[in-house]
Amino acid sequence: ISFSRNFGKESAMYAGFCNASGDYVAVMDADMQDPPSLLPEMLEILEQGEYDSVATRRVTRKGEPKIRSWYKLINRISDADVVDGARDFRLMKSEMKDAIVSMCEYNRFSKGIFGWIGYKTKWLEYENVERVAGETKWSFWKLFKYAVEGIIGYSTAPLKIATVLGSFT
Repeated sequence: ISFSRNFGKESAMYAGFCNASGDYVAVMDADMQDPPSLLPEMLEILEQGEYDSVATRRVTRKGEPKIRSWYKLINRISDADVVDGARDFRLMKSEMKDAIVSMCEYNRFSKGIFGWIGYKTKWLEYENVERVAGETKWSFWKLFKYAVEGIIGYSTAPLKIATVLGSFT
């Protein structure tokens, strides 16, 4: 899949979901900051039939600034179930992938979508590892904008605040 420019990870993931075929779909970062060695265990869990998805979460944030975790704020004011430390690295059944594709939001927030669609997920925890190549492209402001998209997309809090502020005019 080739884009005319970099549209961001959410667009890339959506394009991958739209073009994926097979019984299972895996999502992982290309810089190897998520351990691909977990894939056999993830597949084994899915093949047992109890879960629709196996997702990963970091149990430590070693080497990252604390500001990088917005999950607590998003969960307090949203209807999505976004797990602290959750990664995009996951393996899912094709039925779950189809449900994700059917949601045609323009500004996607996959971590919110994964939790909102209601499929049963098994969480695998792992220690933070250094990426094999490159550096993060996620600046403070990019993360902030991404968090705001998640809050707006999966919360009525902005609407309630606007309503309260509107009542003063």
